[in-house]
Amino acid sequence: MGKALSFTVVFQANSLNYGEGVANIAELKKIHRGNGDVLTFASRQSIRYDIVRLGNEWFEWNLQTVDKTKGTLQFREDVTIADSVEMDFFGYLKTGKTSQKRSAVVRISHAVSLEPYRSDMEFLNNMGLAERIHENPNLANIEHHESFYTYTVTIDLDRVGIDGEIKLSTETHSNRVEQLLEIIKLLNRNIRGRQESLAPLFIIGGLYPVANPFFLGRIKLENKAHHWILNVKGLKDVLETTFTGQSIREQTYIGYVSGVFGNETEFNGLVNSSQTGSIEDFFAAMKNEVRSYYGVNNE
Repeated sequence: MGKALSFTVVFQANSLNYGEGVANIAELKKIHRGNGDVLTFASRQSIRYDIVRLGNEWFEWNLQTVDKTKGTLQFREDVTIADSVEMDFFGYLKTGKTSQKRSAVVRISHAVSLEPYRSDMEFLNNMGLAERIHENPNLANIEHHESFYTYTVTIDLDRVGIDGEIKLSTETHSNRVEQLLEIIKLLNRNIRGRQESLAPLFIIGGLYPVANPFFLGRIKLENKAHHWILNVKGLKDVLETTFTGQSIREQTYIGYVSGVFGNETEFNGLVNSSQTGSIEDFFAAMKNEVRSYYGVNNE
């Protein structure tokens, strides 16, 4: 039976993803819920973009992989997953005389805010430039939302580095997944002159015998007496889930940054104490699990 790595992240950031906008108003991408809440989100495409950007900056992932064929931008026919970590992880579609398709090995959800948007706006102008030439400034408004966000990543470890007749070494499989984990640990986004940190403040997940986003949609936030509280009741229920008779609690790890959430002591009771620790502890454990699964020597 194969294995998959799945984890859910909570981070804090401001105004991560803008849509097309109306007139001189830059609008955030939003989801409207039935209870009246308006939530902002960073699309999975934007998260993918920043993962690939940092993969190129930090690990020299090859980005010379794109061409324009009959008016369509797509990956080049002569480039394979051996040349591109991006194509290995996120798949491709190459159209032409014969179409070639690879579905994504790494699945990412939207990063959805855990706090509702309250219509905060910022008024902008370019007065500094206008004054230089004694002109009137241009005016603009942009929406703002400071919030905790959550998203989920699920990786089918059995499909990494394998595409048709191409089968890369297990060392390559492990190295690529470890690079992805390093990127997720320090993920950031450049937007409108800001660099926002998407680094985890809380993370839960592990290696499981099925590729399933167990904790997707299970993270809930409460605000009590100036403390942010993560509702652990839903997480406890998920941890009781079994697959082939085995509870996922035994494979689940938790990492968190101290001092962020008012009920962090409750995190320690969700899984075994050896499987709870800092964010660094979580990623170190995941790397060890990945190396062990691929049969790569843990050094």
